[in-house]
Amino acid sequence: MNQYQEQFKKIGLGILIGALVFALSLTIFTTVQASLLGLIALLVTLWTNEGLPLGVVSLLPIILFPAFEIMTTKETTVNYAHPIIFLFLGGFMIAIAVEKTHLHRWIADKMLSLFPATPKGIIFSLTITAGLLSSVLSNTTTTLLLMSIALFITDNMRLKMRFALAIAYGASVGGILTPIGTPPNLILLGIMQDKSMELIPFLQWMWMVAPLVFMMFFVVASLLSIGVKDIDISINSDKKDLDKNQKKVLYIIAGLIVLLLLNAPLRPYWNGLGLSEAGILLGAGLLLFAPPFNILDWMGDKGKVPYRIMFLFGAGFSIAKAFSSTGLADEFASYLIVMTQLSPILILFSVAMLITFTTEITSNTALISIMLPVIYAVAEQTGLNTTLFMMVATVCASYAFMLPIATAPNAIAMSSGAVSIKNMARYGIILNLVGIFLIVMIAEFFWKGII
Repeated sequence: MNQYQEQFKKIGLGILIGALVFALSLTIFTTVQASLLGLIALLVTLWTNEGLPLGVVSLLPIILFPAFEIMTTKETTVNYAHPIIFLFLGGFMIAIAVEKTHLHRWIADKMLSLFPATPKGIIFSLTITAGLLSSVLSNTTTTLLLMSIALFITDNMRLKMRFALAIAYGASVGGILTPIGTPPNLILLGIMQDKSMELIPFLQWMWMVAPLVFMMFFVVASLLSIGVKDIDISINSDKKDLDKNQKKVLYIIAGLIVLLLLNAPLRPYWNGLGLSEAGILLGAGLLLFAPPFNILDWMGDKGKVPYRIMFLFGAGFSIAKAFSSTGLADEFASYLIVMTQLSPILILFSVAMLITFTTEITSNTALISIMLPVIYAVAEQTGLNTTLFMMVATVCASYAFMLPIATAPNAIAMSSGAVSIKNMARYGIILNLVGIFLIVMIAEFFWKGII
């Protein structure tokens, strides 16, 4: 009975917060716009306090948006079949194959062997390994895969805490290295596609964010390495050769990377193959079920597909669409237009601070779904570089390091038992501020000349 009471309390809290936001919003916005804000508050509360399962909450817009005359059922459900969702599905099929064949252990071992077998060396290697893996796998999957390995390296709790944070932070940092590394990246591409904006090609994306990623790798690892140089440690390394199935998965990943690189335009020298990246990723994932690979089995592996995350994408795209269709994005933009009296670099700092610290207390997927249409509207009305500002906001949504609810890697680190909220917040506030500074500087002096 207590379990039901607790769940009713969480759902009731979500309804109460939604009703309060609706009532307050009525003083400024129309009834439909206020209803949308109230429903978003309800969804964000239930996502945060887990009053209902994440997948269930993510499907609620299909019922609630038509009920409150925000969008029709058809207009809402079409967002749950967005091409970006199938790009994610293909990427996760590859992640399942990597986990099933234990290829991640071989990759992690190779990465670990590149650094000295010292606490500082391991922290650097875990940070970079997690980061590079999360650029092609989901940062959630990467953190889960590596956490179990890292926690058995040592019994020293001070090191366990730093190793766990190195993986979580590294996964968040590296997730932005490719468009498929983390959900906010995919949401950005989805919204850009809906707005008929020119998408950032895969290779260009990597070229743009690589300096930021590798500088943050160094900052994260250096910060976590303070005070560990006097601790002795030994590692038992697994030197087994790749087996047949691991090689098959490695071949598919290598072929996928080559195809993505060939598909990316490098103007004026190469226009790319013109293939759909969603189709390429999904095709690579489906190949794993077919001969001669036969790595995945539908009956045995379909349960590992994170349908709840796919529904979360659908909810995010639905919220973004509703913001535009109800005119709420333009309304918000009119209130934020006063910011444009500042210099562009101060506006960038304002956007970066707003997104980074707001995403500490809410879902980065939901937040970026809400804010990108608003930022788009502000930039369009004022002549600012729309892609630049949306890119800064998207990266900042992944660079929240203070609280476990900020990102999935943070939550996984906390669940390991090796990390306290106090320690996460202590390191996280420093990384938040450093991240904001580096993102804005790179956007101002590097990205501006490219996009």
